[in-house]
Amino acid sequence: MTTKLEQLRKLSIVVADTGDIDAVAALTPEDCTTNPSIVLKAVQSDAFKAHFDAAVAKGGDTMAIADDLTVTVGAELSKLVPGRVSTEVDARLSFDTQASVAKARQIIAAYEARGISKDRILIKLAATWEGIEAGRILEAEGINCNLTLIFSLAQAVACANAGVFLISPFVGRITDWYKKAEGVDGYTQETDPGVLSVRKIYDYYKSNGINTIVMGASFRNIGQIEALAGCDRLTISPDLLNELQAATGDLPVCLSADKATGMAAIPMDEADFRWMMNEDPMATEKVAEGIRNFNKDTMKLYAMIEAAR
Repeated sequence: MTTKLEQLRKLSIVVADTGDIDAVAALTPEDCTTNPSIVLKAVQSDAFKAHFDAAVAKGGDTMAIADDLTVTVGAELSKLVPGRVSTEVDARLSFDTQASVAKARQIIAAYEARGISKDRILIKLAATWEGIEAGRILEAEGINCNLTLIFSLAQAVACANAGVFLISPFVGRITDWYKKAEGVDGYTQETDPGVLSVRKIYDYYKSNGINTIVMGASFRNIGQIEALAGCDRLTISPDLLNELQAATGDLPVCLSADKATGMAAIPMDEADFRWMMNEDPMATEKVAEGIRNFNKDTMKLYAMIEAAR
């Protein structure tokens, strides 16, 4: 019998949300996504021990070594997937457009020095106003971007207007916030706030002929994934990919462009964006939390490097 993962691959592009080399080799996703938390975990694994030791031995400042390791993780993953690898810009630059652009160019140059062309890489940027503007600049230069930490339609609209290649709306983190705020244990697929957020963004994009790819992310269970079957892309952890591989039964299409409801386009300048975010406490809190946590893991990587000198 066909597994749910096999069925899902026919409806959506499946991306692995991991830096685990063995898991990527076994699960054969189209693309891979990384972030500072994933990079930190990867460089502590046996697969990257030699890379870590070599990077530290080369010397240089801690930031340069961390940047080298980040690209090393992406380069190794690029050998295992036919598509793209996402690499994140330093979270501390999330409110500095020009510094984010400079760091992105540096990342692309580091990949190209290893023989990996920019069409294999997505630059990940936090979807602050400044990050979205950095995405606009980079896309104009032919550097494709993955705008991450998407928690609201306001962010999705601004990203579409900037012409970014892909956005990553976070399902599970939205659900986590509402579970705590509403004091409930869980939701059905049809009432899950994280699922409904991605469905609304997808509907808006398809209603308005927007080419930016919607890639659902941050899943807590396979029910959330099933509820978004048909979304352009879905980035999924190895544990949940394995669950889908073990699951059987029909997987119906939940999202498709021909089901778009015809949502009207929403005006969006910087003032509109900041006001809509101000009126959405969940999105405001989760974006800030995500940036803080990514930075914490970057600092842990710095500490690892300094301890190994």
